[in-house]
Amino acid sequence: MRKMLAAVSRVLSGAAQKPASRVLVASRSFANDATFEIKKCDLHRLEEGPPVTTVLTREDGLKYYRMMQTVRRMELKADQLYKQKIIRGFCHLCDGQEACCVGLEAGINPTDHLITAYRAHGFTFTRGLSVREILAELTGRRGGCAKGKGGSMHMYAKNFYGGNGIVGAQGQIFEAYNMAALWKLPCIFICENNRYGMGTSVERAAASTDYYKRGDFIPGLRVDGMDILCVREATKFAAAYCRSGKGPILMELQTYRYHGHSMSDPGVSYRTREEIQEVRSKSDPIMLLKDRMVNSNLASVEELKEIDVEVRKEIEDAAQFATADPEPPLEELGYHIYSSDPPFEVRGANQWIKFKSVS
Repeated sequence: MRKMLAAVSRVLSGAAQKPASRVLVASRSFANDATFEIKKCDLHRLEEGPPVTTVLTREDGLKYYRMMQTVRRMELKADQLYKQKIIRGFCHLCDGQEACCVGLEAGINPTDHLITAYRAHGFTFTRGLSVREILAELTGRRGGCAKGKGGSMHMYAKNFYGGNGIVGAQGQIFEAYNMAALWKLPCIFICENNRYGMGTSVERAAASTDYYKRGDFIPGLRVDGMDILCVREATKFAAAYCRSGKGPILMELQTYRYHGHSMSDPGVSYRTREEIQEVRSKSDPIMLLKDRMVNSNLASVEELKEIDVEVRKEIEDAAQFATADPEPPLEELGYHIYSSDPPFEVRGANQWIKFKSVS
């Protein structure tokens, strides 16, 4: 009996101590902001560039961390769903490049317009769509952001026009440079240089890898695309340059993708596993932000772990929705061709097959 009472006493004692530990973590005092040095950008046709120091608030830091972690976990879930053959067709993942999409969004306004290519999942999320809508689009369900008819490469949101299934199909780039410069258009051209064009390294493909100079008469910046603060400050600088009426500017973001070019590419036939692991261990964008925040008392390891748990739950819930939501019916194949037109007929694969199009 005494042993039983002692055991019960220990259990109750342990239960009583747990809330105290949570209170201790919650009552910890954090800094409101911190100043960080960031890598200087390489410049082309510019006398000065973005600052080399920046202030990060605790609020922004936690927001950026959650967003990057969400993009990372979303892409890993997409990888899993693809391997389970729930996602079919082409699928290009951006894990490793999270600082690009989150940093760019932090440097512009929601009313600004963004056009991207086929590696679009991260940008779709940072432009305001939910993980549920993105994963449901990947699985071809009615709850997807394009009603399940676009898939990985055709996702859209307000002021977001992406992606595109053809490499380089966003426009004849040098003609676009020329017209933008002639008309002084407020346009930021962005090259996400993840060091490989499909399976070919930039050193093998280009006589000059200074992509930020490719605009020639257009000013350019080369930015550390693995550091969200570098991307944010460079984007703010580029946006201010354009808004001031000076015309277009070009940004090269030096980044890295952990997956292959697409899900059909294992990603290790043209680069070594050691190379990928070295980038993960030294330059991972989420790790860099986490270390900065913890070391500057902007957040605790425990707090960031709680965010990780919340993000994982969000992703799992979204994946459940994306696999349970129904597929669009065949009769809706021709829907949404135009936004506000009266219904009309669309020819199918042959002249005897007709689909009705409803806006």
